[in-house]
Amino acid sequence: MTAQAQPISTPTTENDNENDEFQTGQVLTIVGGHFVHDTFSAFISPLLPLIIEKLSLSLTSAGFVWSVIQIPALFTPFVGHLADRLSLRYFVILAPAVTATLMSLLGLAPNYLILALILFVSGISVAAFHAPAPVMVARISGPRVGKGMSFFMAGGELGRTAGPLLAVWAVSMWGLEGSYRVMVLGWAASLILYWRLRSIPARPDKQQNLRQMLPALRRLFVPLFGITLTRELMLTGLAAFLPTFMSLGGASLWMAGASLSIWELAGVGGALLSGTISDRLGRRGVLFAAMLSSSLLLFLFLNVSGWLLILVLLGLGFASLSITPVLLALVQEQMPNSRALANGLFISMAFAVRPVVAYIFGQLGDRYDLSTAYFVAASVSLLALPIIFFLPEGHEPIID
Repeated sequence: MTAQAQPISTPTTENDNENDEFQTGQVLTIVGGHFVHDTFSAFISPLLPLIIEKLSLSLTSAGFVWSVIQIPALFTPFVGHLADRLSLRYFVILAPAVTATLMSLLGLAPNYLILALILFVSGISVAAFHAPAPVMVARISGPRVGKGMSFFMAGGELGRTAGPLLAVWAVSMWGLEGSYRVMVLGWAASLILYWRLRSIPARPDKQQNLRQMLPALRRLFVPLFGITLTRELMLTGLAAFLPTFMSLGGASLWMAGASLSIWELAGVGGALLSGTISDRLGRRGVLFAAMLSSSLLLFLFLNVSGWLLILVLLGLGFASLSITPVLLALVQEQMPNSRALANGLFISMAFAVRPVVAYIFGQLGDRYDLSTAYFVAASVSLLALPIIFFLPEGHEPIID
């Protein structure tokens, strides 16, 4: 399915933007928006130790409030369904501004209920961005969908690398309650996105009803759910509790925040390479290598200290965060006529699991300790390895 590409500055129809070539400038525009958006969505983890202290939260309560931002992702398939029909590009354009505003207000939350409300509304903005944005990237990536997803996810990982540093810097400059000042960066990003993305499409030429999609959905999403269920305990534990784990181990606020940035920064490299490599070598082999090595590296992380800890954390970030671009590419190429809906289902599946595993991880940390929780998470993630071979392989779509 191809059509003629048009310059961004020239008004075009929905179908005029798709091209057989990788449109680097347009892809990087969306990647930049992903970077800014996820910079702010990453504020919660580095600020969590301060919020725990301010509101006197237990680790279980902290795990639940962290998971609140994930809950609206359950509605992502609905957003994706709309995007396949209405081209909700303005969700992509406005989301960085909305997310930046809400996440910058976390320090002003006077109680647990207001904090949860801010995070819930932030989650709606996060879902509205992540349903159509990968679809827009896939449509302008030509046959190199894996490369496009690598670029897209690398932007997000880079944002989640910068997010903790920006959050800690803002708190150091103005205090927890004064960090709202940085929200202006999100509004600036949305203005740039509006200028650049006015004519980028986010819906397919052909549409399908649910009955036509069900066989493909079963073959693709049953194994995807198994993989998601077994790996999210590790990813959620690292994303939500790594700064807290480091802080409880005696690290400073800066070092605790930097540990998350180190993990995310290594993930940028993994995200950039994994999708591109899987375009050439196949999706399943890359997934198997990444999942096996990430589990082994988490075991190793729990048994080293000093500079070795930083080195292992780099490897852990590279391996564990290289998986998502490959899965995204698989979803996009297997459901070419319902990409936003398929992407929404994939995102909602992961986000639906995260509140549960965040609560379980917090319970393990309260009952035992965070080291034990990480050991359990690494063990469970190994169960994903045999499920990989039930995924479709190659670049041919399941349905035309």
